[in-house]
Order: sequence, then structure tokens, then C-alpha cells
Amino acid sequence: MKTAKQLERYFKGVANHRRLEILQLLSTSPGISLERIAEVLGCNIKTISEHTRRLVQAGLLNKQYQGREVAHSLSPYGSRFVKFITTFSHS
Repeated sequence: MKTAKQLERYFKGVANHRRLEILQLLSTSPGISLERIAEVLGCNIKTISEHTRRLVQAGLLNKQYQGREVAHSLSPYGSRFVKFITTFSHS
């Protein structure tokens, strides 16, 4: 069972509408690059970079370096959060 402090880390990680959008995008497009995330969401790449950094720090996102590009995907906890967000938003 997670402690309150551990849960806080996850909830702070998703405490932004852009980060929620990033998680939802990655649930349908795993392996997407930072540039593509910024393009799809219509945001500045520096802004998206900061949001993905925070999601990685929260343990909700994984980065895999592929040469000069970085592929982003959901971590197992990120996948659980997307399911929770989807369920919560439809209730």
C-alpha cells in the first residue's frame, strides 16, 4: 500500500491540464517524440519539455533515448492514472 507521501508525488505529477493531455496522448501514441507531442497539443516545445520532465520525475512517464530523439511512453503507474482519469471523467 502506498503512503500518503508517495501518492502525493503522483497527484502532483498530474496536477496540470497539459500533463493530463500528455498522458492521454501517450496512451494512444506510445513512443512519440517531444517535438510531436508539442505539435499535436499546439504548445511550445520548451513548455512540453518541462511537463514531460515533471511527469518522469513523478514516475508516470518513461523516456527512451534513440539517437538524437527521445521516445516517450507511459510507465505502469502512468497507465493506471490514465485509466483512473478516463473513468473519473466519464462519471
